[in-house]
Amino acid sequence: MGSSELPHPRAEDLEVGPVLLALADENRRRVVTELAARPDEERLCASFELPVSKSSRTHHWRVLREAGLVYQRDAGNRLYMRLRKDDLDRRFPGLIQAVIAADRDRR
Repeated sequence: MGSSELPHPRAEDLEVGPVLLALADENRRRVVTELAARPDEERLCASFELPVSKSSRTHHWRVLREAGLVYQRDAGNRLYMRLRKDDLDRRFPGLIQAVIAADRDRR
């Protein structure tokens, strides 16, 4: 099976409101933090260990993608994700780093 393209917002269309709403959830921040540790790598969505059901994980992936935080690639029965670090840094300089630092300080 080949890859199929999922809808993603263009970099210039990213808005701070949806990005912040997506980051308001602890599970989604956790995913972004893990992706930010290796921003150039794609990761299998199933590799994230979140304390939620499969349907909730699917919802979290969609929220992250629709907000523009991640790029997802569907490869048959596997879904891959990577952080849109360059797009986010251009559009909202320092935001991702600040969110990760604040989350780390809270723990």
